[in-house]
Amino acid sequence: MTRKKVKRIGILTSGGDAPGMNPCIRAVVRTALKEGLSVVGIKHGYEGLVSGEMEEMHWRSVSNIIKDGGTVLGTGRSRDFLTERGQRRAWENLKKANVDALVVMGGDGTFRGAYEFGERFGVKIVGIPATIDNDVAGTDYTIGFDTAVNTALEAIDRIRDTATSFERIFYVEVMGRLSGYIALYSALAGGAEEVLIPETRTDIKKLTELILNSLKAGKRSILIIVAEGDDIGGAFEIARKVRLKVDADYRVCVLGHIQRGGSPTAADRILATKLGYYAVQAVKEGRFGVAVGEVKGKIVYTPFAKLLKQTKALDPFLQHLVETLGA
Repeated sequence: MTRKKVKRIGILTSGGDAPGMNPCIRAVVRTALKEGLSVVGIKHGYEGLVSGEMEEMHWRSVSNIIKDGGTVLGTGRSRDFLTERGQRRAWENLKKANVDALVVMGGDGTFRGAYEFGERFGVKIVGIPATIDNDVAGTDYTIGFDTAVNTALEAIDRIRDTATSFERIFYVEVMGRLSGYIALYSALAGGAEEVLIPETRTDIKKLTELILNSLKAGKRSILIIVAEGDDIGGAFEIARKVRLKVDADYRVCVLGHIQRGGSPTAADRILATKLGYYAVQAVKEGRFGVAVGEVKGKIVYTPFAKLLKQTKALDPFLQHLVETLGA
């Protein structure tokens, strides 16, 4: 792309959907229009960029979507975009549509694709972190995380009721293939006895002792939160291993994709709106190859090259709290 003043931007959502994507799309579109920029919505993530599925977006294109889960632009994962040939087609489609810069919304994989695309073809790109896993560096929280935790928490509270009534052990599996953020936050907020996450190895002997001690102490319910990426192999396998040593009734509940959907919380709507606004400001200021985030209440711009080398660590104190208060 030539180094000309940005007059027209494209926006896409990629990877897994996250509650808050729609409020962010709304913020990007309306902020851009206020700034005198025209906006093109790209359908189905990078796949739509490769196939040229684009539509002009106006003020009313984003009316009444602030409360909706999912993404009106659609999302997905593109094998074609992983190839140089696919990226070249995407670049040619941007030129045909007179798009001067891209705003991409998604997680780690989305940003890796954006970084490679920008480096290879000189495309001007700004990223917005949106993933329920909250595993992207450069921001305290990603769009969708708060809603996912609250969705999981609502289910956990209901499960606690039935666990207490039947005096059962419940293993609740939440999303988090590589990250334990949802598991840790929902376990702490839900008063779980233990949380098992990908970041730490699961000790079946220790877990068994915790459960046995809890039963001896007369606890009427025991709630174990398990991230799907736990090293043992998920909630069913953990429950099976514990059952070999603990003769007690148990149930396994896998929450699955309900954590992705639903109306975004106020926290996610506000975060999404702020990041969408500041992504457009980055475009206006000529900041490209960066992701916009919020750290300790301040907006920051982190270069993709730096962000993709960082690992977002969990706060060990939160896990300590679960272990201290839940046993």
